[in-house]
Amino acid sequence: MKHFMSLNPAPFYMIKSGEKTIELRLNDEKRRRINVSDEIEFLNTDDENEKILVRVLRLHRFKSFDELYGALPLLKCGYSKNDIATASPEDMTVYYSREQQTKYGVLGIEIELI
Repeated sequence: MKHFMSLNPAPFYMIKSGEKTIELRLNDEKRRRINVSDEIEFLNTDDENEKILVRVLRLHRFKSFDELYGALPLLKCGYSKNDIATASPEDMTVYYSREQQTKYGVLGIEIELI
């Protein structure tokens, strides 16, 4: 199955370069349809003509980003060596509220470029 998601430019280019291999999302109804071996086409929000295609290798499910941040390698989740020291689960509240996290849980989607 093929899924479609939008990404801001910074994480888009990190995935494109192979630096980011785990995409962090809310485990809502849309993401619950994702399975290992599925494809995801990411669209750059600054240029929707720019796309990358990835394959899902593994799904990491957690109750919250607090748990996820304690379990997954953050350098693969979009942090760099320059900002890893200040990485915090609170960073994700910009995208998903604590209430949403409690309701749906969160997901680390481990991917590889196709």
